[in-house]
Amino acid sequence: MNFLKAEWRKLAIINYKVNPEILLEYLPTGTELDFYKDKCYVSLVGFMFLKTKLLGIPIPFHRNFEEVNLRFYVKKKEGNEWKRGVVFIKEIVPKPALSWVANLVYNENYKTMRMKNHIQHTENNCMVKYSWKDKSWHSIEITSDNTAFPMEKDSEFEFITEHYYGFTKRFNKTSEYEVCHPKWDCYKVENYQLEICFNKIYGKDFEFLNHEKPISVMLAEGSEIEVKTKKYLI
Repeated sequence: MNFLKAEWRKLAIINYKVNPEILLEYLPTGTELDFYKDKCYVSLVGFMFLKTKLLGIPIPFHRNFEEVNLRFYVKKKEGNEWKRGVVFIKEIVPKPALSWVANLVYNENYKTMRMKNHIQHTENNCMVKYSWKDKSWHSIEITSDNTAFPMEKDSEFEFITEHYYGFTKRFNKTSEYEVCHPKWDCYKVENYQLEICFNKIYGKDFEFLNHEKPISVMLAEGSEIEVKTKKYLI
């Protein structure tokens, strides 16, 4: 059953290499860390949530909004199949009702903060900026070429974007939900700016990111998506 339908657009993705031991306490039971070329990743991701419907119903004043999340990558063996997914450290959205529904239904760690976005296309470039505020403003800004192109097979971009499950760890239980979408096109990133205090937003475990240079920066076009109803695994 589809719980949510929407579009995810202009996904600004900042990737960092991380010591796997940092993530173990966040790892849901039954999953294991997923690696790309022996590297363990965390990603800061900002994007637009557009044309949102819950159970097929558009909710007034809650259809179009920003989200910023910090996530890492896992996989789970089911029979002969590996399910590849993500685990969210925290997800930030601008409206309390969004946080309430996501935390209640999916047991995710959503927080409400003031947010804004600025997306601009010129003849040659695309600029995307997502900002959010606790006591001060934080932001992700990416400038790219204006032409999107298909992802390359077995590329880093494919690894980062082709994880189709969300796994949550709450109250010693693991839940799983599927996110369905086609393969995404990507843009060639020309420049980026990042203004964020990771420890203030995500806690002391991620303070080291304040001093780390990203291993890669990406901008994905995105697509229509569907989020299916969760199920408990353990």
